[in-house]
Amino acid sequence: MGFFKKIYDKISGSPEQESYAEEKALFTQKYSAFQALLNSNNAILGRMADMEDKLSGEYLFDRPYIIDNVAAISEYIKDIVDRLNEISYGKYTGLYEKYEHIHSEIENALHRRKPVLKGSYTVEFDSINKSMVDLVGGKCANLGEMRNAASIPIPDGFAITSAAYRSFMEHNGFLDKINHWLSDVPVNNLEELKAASQAIKGKILNAEIPPEMQSAIMDTYEKVFGGRHAVVSIRSSAIEEDDEFSFAGQYSSYLNVKKDDILRDYKAVIASLFSDRAIFYYKTKGFNESDMVMAVGVVEMVNARAGGVMYSNNPTDPDSNNIVINAIWGLGRCVVDGTITPETYILAKTPDLKLVSKNIPEQLTMVVCKGDGKVDEVPSPEAALGKPSISDEEVISLARYAIALEAHYGVTQDIEWAIDHSARFFFLQTRPLKILVQEPMRLVPTHIEGYKLLIDRGVVACKGIGHGKAFIVRRDDDLADFPEGSVLIARTTSPRYVTVMNKASAIVTNVGGATGHMASLAREYQVPALLDTEIATEAIKHGQEITVDAVNGNVYDGYVDELIDNYENRPDPFRETILFKTLSQVLKWIVPLNLTQPESVEFNTANCATYHDITRFAHEKAMQEMFIITDVAAVKAGFGAVRMVTGLPIDLYVIDLGGGTEGSPKRLNPEHIRSIPFNAFYKGLTSMKWPQGRPLDIGGFMGMIAHSATMSEAQFDEMAKCSFTFLSGHYMNFSIRLGYHLSLVEAYVSDNLNDNYIKFHFKGGGAQADRRLRRVRLISDILKELHFDSIVVRDDVIDARLSKYKKPFIEQKLEIMGKLTVYTKQLDMVMYNDSVTDHYRAEFIKDHITGA
Repeated sequence: MGFFKKIYDKISGSPEQESYAEEKALFTQKYSAFQALLNSNNAILGRMADMEDKLSGEYLFDRPYIIDNVAAISEYIKDIVDRLNEISYGKYTGLYEKYEHIHSEIENALHRRKPVLKGSYTVEFDSINKSMVDLVGGKCANLGEMRNAASIPIPDGFAITSAAYRSFMEHNGFLDKINHWLSDVPVNNLEELKAASQAIKGKILNAEIPPEMQSAIMDTYEKVFGGRHAVVSIRSSAIEEDDEFSFAGQYSSYLNVKKDDILRDYKAVIASLFSDRAIFYYKTKGFNESDMVMAVGVVEMVNARAGGVMYSNNPTDPDSNNIVINAIWGLGRCVVDGTITPETYILAKTPDLKLVSKNIPEQLTMVVCKGDGKVDEVPSPEAALGKPSISDEEVISLARYAIALEAHYGVTQDIEWAIDHSARFFFLQTRPLKILVQEPMRLVPTHIEGYKLLIDRGVVACKGIGHGKAFIVRRDDDLADFPEGSVLIARTTSPRYVTVMNKASAIVTNVGGATGHMASLAREYQVPALLDTEIATEAIKHGQEITVDAVNGNVYDGYVDELIDNYENRPDPFRETILFKTLSQVLKWIVPLNLTQPESVEFNTANCATYHDITRFAHEKAMQEMFIITDVAAVKAGFGAVRMVTGLPIDLYVIDLGGGTEGSPKRLNPEHIRSIPFNAFYKGLTSMKWPQGRPLDIGGFMGMIAHSATMSEAQFDEMAKCSFTFLSGHYMNFSIRLGYHLSLVEAYVSDNLNDNYIKFHFKGGGAQADRRLRRVRLISDILKELHFDSIVVRDDVIDARLSKYKKPFIEQKLEIMGKLTVYTKQLDMVMYNDSVTDHYRAEFIKDHITGA
């Protein structure tokens, strides 16, 4: 009653008009909030789509990309919740709790574990286990675990902790500055990367270690080594090292260090955290600057007779379940840096541990400890030339340790070992070995006829096929000019090659082994790698087009189409990065949509489990709140209504919310209207022949209303002819009354299909029950033909919705809805049986839909 009374007061010039301007402003504000909600919704959907594209693996991105998009989406979600509650007058405040929960989970996924930065400066190996990785780093945590939990022999020593690193960096004012410098360094510009690295390392090497930290380090040294002035190795043990990502060879370690040089070399290891290749590695793997924290191991030096690396399972043939051991005379450094081709031993674990093959190349030089605190590469003794550095019995013993470590950790291990001149075993490092799970490679032909074979030997470090122009790297500086898609050719392997592994189609070297640092990196980046060919830099010319078969150990002159087309399918290493996994984890809280059925009882605030759920819920509820403006806002708002001259048998009043009309006429003509949905709907209204109106039955429904109100029957007779529409440039809420019918049509039409919708409400009246139900059936059947995605019928009431179509489609359907409005008025008196109803339904579909 309030609605009709207020409208009548407005038209008749009642004194109550004075409050209408204020009331209109309230509704205009409500509509503005609705538009803002739609804008935020669109922004969210756009960013979600872009992030899902990145998850396809076809596009590269960095950590700032994830952080920026998550921050923007979270801000838009908060705005949507604010706007919905503004529109609904606080009806959905429970969404704030859901938003906070989801936001917290996203932050947890985005920000990985933080190092323990409070604690002592040093911890002895006797007190360390694998759970202390955030304090002592991956390498030291595993050393302590081997000694204290697995009873594996390791050298004595201690860790200089992440707390010490933090103290050192803060003491010199480096922490925030370095993070700021590195956040802007592009990984694809090696010159800038190198310049930034050199500047940071120079500052660190010249910095002061806090006096109390110096004392703690030297006091622990005395306690662990008992005053015997042991020489030590100073080894990197970064917080993220030797865990899910190896950081193989990216940081420096210093061997045979005397007591007086420990503090100097400690700073050198810290500086290596910012080497150009280390920066490249952590950025391309998706780590944040704050993740890069360095603990350091001070490990008693083993004066090794022999050393090397072993894998508890063969990474290039994991189904074999074989152990691979590489060994050389002297210190094992040359195995991991790939400068010497090592001895290779293959052992079968089952049914009984057995040595199945060995290869003993001639080792011309070896690295040994010198008395002056240095290491040196010297000629191998004549007695060692061509002879194994370890006996078969020692090979078996090493293999048993490998099995024990694999059993203890539950995963394949990459183990560094040494045997001293007293035949004592020491284990210097263990870490998870990356075994790539991928589709088995089809059997590659061992030889392709018709192509010149340049190389037919070598050790496969990473299986695959690659082709491109050969690029021979003779110096580290050559890497800055490495072209995309080239094959890297070099004499030795080097961890520095990591800076171009995202560009290289394959790697071929003269020397090197499958257990070296670069081999590990090649497997991480999934670059086909053929090592120890002996002749790569002589047999292959710079710029020569070649095809590398790192399955059978062949390199062909030219491009071998049979291999390239059928077998070159390099997996995307980017999917294995922490960056890609972080995006995947974050999107689990953003993208999935669980709320899909608005009519379901499950469609509620409590079931919003993702950001997408919140946007879907808020969008739906906002449309509902706007749809009932004639029941809520318009009851307050007989305001600002301007009569429109239509030439139709309806009295239409227009309320402009902004941009719906042009000019300020006292009476509107159709040419004044600028609302896209209204013009489409009105076109349908005016294209049909209107029935002749008949006088209202005041003794009926409207008469009942009139007698129960404070208006006369004459006043209500006038009001019953009134229809109202709220307009903006893209929005329409049209309440049209034709006799006893009430139709509400709301629409939003824009260039963004995610915003576009039509909502329709119909309430029949003025006829017998059977005729009203036939009318409802006719209308609902026609709505199905119009592709409305939701049609709910209750007695003689219809609620329907069509959404997310392009602008021309929505405009076309609105025009047909205008026609349908008139058509149903024409049929008031004729739907006396089902066959007649079916006839008129078919007639409308034929005349206005299938031919439209």
